[in-house]
Amino acid sequence: MEFAAPADGPYDFRILGPVEVHDRRTGSWIAPPGPKQRILLAALVVRAGEVLTADRLVDELWGDVPPMAAANALQAHVARLRRLLQAPGEGGQDRIATHPMGYLLRPGRTATDAQQFHRLSAEGRDALAADPARAAAVLRRALDLWRGPALEDCGRGAICAREADRLEELRLTTLETLYEAGLRVPGVRPGELAAELERLTADHPTHERFYDLLMTALHRAGRRTEALGVYERARRRLLSELGVEPGPALRGRMETILRNAPAGPPNPGAPGGPRDPGPADEALPAFSPDAAALLDLGTEIARLRRHVETLSRAHQELARRIDAQLGSSR
Repeated sequence: MEFAAPADGPYDFRILGPVEVHDRRTGSWIAPPGPKQRILLAALVVRAGEVLTADRLVDELWGDVPPMAAANALQAHVARLRRLLQAPGEGGQDRIATHPMGYLLRPGRTATDAQQFHRLSAEGRDALAADPARAAAVLRRALDLWRGPALEDCGRGAICAREADRLEELRLTTLETLYEAGLRVPGVRPGELAAELERLTADHPTHERFYDLLMTALHRAGRRTEALGVYERARRRLLSELGVEPGPALRGRMETILRNAPAGPPNPGAPGGPRDPGPADEALPAFSPDAAALLDLGTEIARLRRHVETLSRAHQELARRIDAQLGSSR
């Protein structure tokens, strides 16, 4: 996907995946030939307009094991990168400027897919309440910009790692908003969204919001038992990997389904409360004896769970005392 670029330079930069440079004069994509030059370019693009000191760049490229002549090696990599980005007829105006303290990429000469992603993601989130169909379309355009993990193959230096984590967090937020928008669009089949959300919970097994959205989609599709099973699956995974119980939003979603209340889209600002129920809600069956039985079952499960937790704590305390007694007898 193409993205907007400033008129004062012929290059665009892509960092939502492997780092690449797009030459708009020829239409070709250029990849820096070596890993160090990719990391250097990525750091300069991420911090465009900011002077990065030589020490900071050396740390980004080599970490705790820099070469003996690190400053000279850095200068050589900068020179190669300059040649790669030098446009004919520019009169020696380097995109990478030398500063007494280090180097910087001139801010007016950077257009990145990350900037476009930020813009589209914000536009889609803003459109969610008034026009969920448009929001979904814009958010899918934003996500289509991704070609792999952000700043792929750019090491784990502080600059690139922090930016990659920040972009990944925004990608997940954008995905959440996309599926919330999908649940609001009239005529969209929640069962189809559920299949996509199943894959997301598999890819991100400790991300609670995807479980919340999946439970909502299944509930709207009339698959209440499956939705409750998703909660239990999420609970087991969170306990085994993070040692925590599901948060209030996910618990609230489970309680809503047990009561068979209308399945509004998950609300990140409130603990699992429904918000603006869509047309699919009217198709859900009314509260029934089966739902009452499920509610009673859920209450009994919660009681037994508390009992098990009490026994577990007692067992741990007993084990601690036994260990202490054995230690004092040695």
